[in-house]
Amino acid sequence: MRVKICGITNLDDAKLCCELGADAIGFIFYEKSKRFIDYASADEIINSLPAFITKVGVFVNERLETINNVSQKLGLNVVQLHGDEKPSDIDKINLPVIKSFNINEHFDFLQLKYYGNASLLLDTYSKEQLGGTGISFDWSLIPPDLKNKIILAGGVSAANIEYIYNNIQPQAVDLSSSVESSSGKKDRTKLKEFFKIFNQLRCKTC
Repeated sequence: MRVKICGITNLDDAKLCCELGADAIGFIFYEKSKRFIDYASADEIINSLPAFITKVGVFVNERLETINNVSQKLGLNVVQLHGDEKPSDIDKINLPVIKSFNINEHFDFLQLKYYGNASLLLDTYSKEQLGGTGISFDWSLIPPDLKNKIILAGGVSAANIEYIYNNIQPQAVDLSSSVESSSGKKDRTKLKEFFKIFNQLRCKTC
């Protein structure tokens, strides 16, 4: 299982995440987000990161040409889509794609079969914001055959990572608000607590 820390807005947080063991960090290029970062600031951070950390750019209903241009300029490794993008849109993006879906009790999981050209991220549905709620959805809704194929987001934290690791076993987990002191500012203590537990779990299965 891999770990992505999303909503990075400054170099200190990015370096700390890398030092503690994050596999990927995410930059949100959506101006309405509390964790928005502009391209120039993200570029400065990315240029200071270790070579093998995965850099993910998060976009919401952005023009595909813009996504490709920004991804190339910044040296992103993965594009994450949080809008109403269609399967045909994903084929036009030059990098691997993570497609996010907001889950509630009415979500139709059958639609995911049309997104075989992307990795699937399941997050919590909210009327107010697209991700970063810090609230978990009902994980029992996830079809059993999907559990080990998804990226799990929405309320993932030190308090539940052991349950996730042992019972859901997703490909990766995506954290943001649960390891923050305020929106866009990561909390050293919370990050260290999460990675301490996560690394212990990972070592048990090494």
